[in-house]
Amino acid sequence: AAAPDATVWVSDPTWPVHIPLIGSVGLQFKTYRYYSVDMKGLDFDAMLADLEAAQAGDVVLLHGCCHNPSGADLTQAQWQAIKEVALSQGFTVFIDLAYQGLGDGLEQDVYGVRLLAEALPELIVVSSCSKNFGLYRERTGALTLICENDAAASAATTLLAAAARANYSMPPDHGAAIVQTVMQNPELQADWDAELKEVRDRINSLRSLLVSSLRAAGLERDFSFIEREKGMFSFLGVNKAQIQTLINDYSIYLVGSSRINVASINDSNLDYLVDSVAAVLKS
Repeated sequence: AAAPDATVWVSDPTWPVHIPLIGSVGLQFKTYRYYSVDMKGLDFDAMLADLEAAQAGDVVLLHGCCHNPSGADLTQAQWQAIKEVALSQGFTVFIDLAYQGLGDGLEQDVYGVRLLAEALPELIVVSSCSKNFGLYRERTGALTLICENDAAASAATTLLAAAARANYSMPPDHGAAIVQTVMQNPELQADWDAELKEVRDRINSLRSLLVSSLRAAGLERDFSFIEREKGMFSFLGVNKAQIQTLINDYSIYLVGSSRINVASINDSNLDYLVDSVAAVLKS
């Protein structure tokens, strides 16, 4: 079980808000290596080596799918290895599931969640409906706890109820009612699934289109990693000086890590984006 003074391990990089959230409840954090700029992808050997230093009572935060900000996801074989190190080290796994359905599919995106839920004595999953239901402002989601026994589940429920009461007392119902209405109606659920597939297919096709367009612009740099990644975000792989040039000279705004929102690309801005990136990288 997670200790009251647990160290929370987060990927390097991770969603920036994870860090202040951990600090807001008085916990310390450490990072485990995840994305390698040189490899343009996940450095899984380094990740495993770092997680082997996590202790029983610690919490390891994993992205369930569509890693934010890198887009680099774990394979099924890598999830299996994570399961083994979690069992051997005894740490508690906490999964942030913010983008289910935007990677490979609703079921495919929770392979790791289901695997760990079956194998580990305890699991914490936080899931969001902000993206896959388009309910960003409604703050709709769920916290799911899998506990070792009934007594642990009862104690956790009591603690969570007290924390909720002190935090927001009663959650807003509007977004949750929308999700409930959709999920309890087979026809509406099928419509939602089909529409989510359209969104997912669009993002994945934009990834392929961006890579092929950058190649067609005469850039020798390999951008194929963007096509392999999942979800809304990827690193473009440009340095800080190039980012500033894109911002100042071309009004293309990236964060300092070079993260881009692939979903924001469309027919009217793709050519300008590609031409601008090509001009900066060739200069």
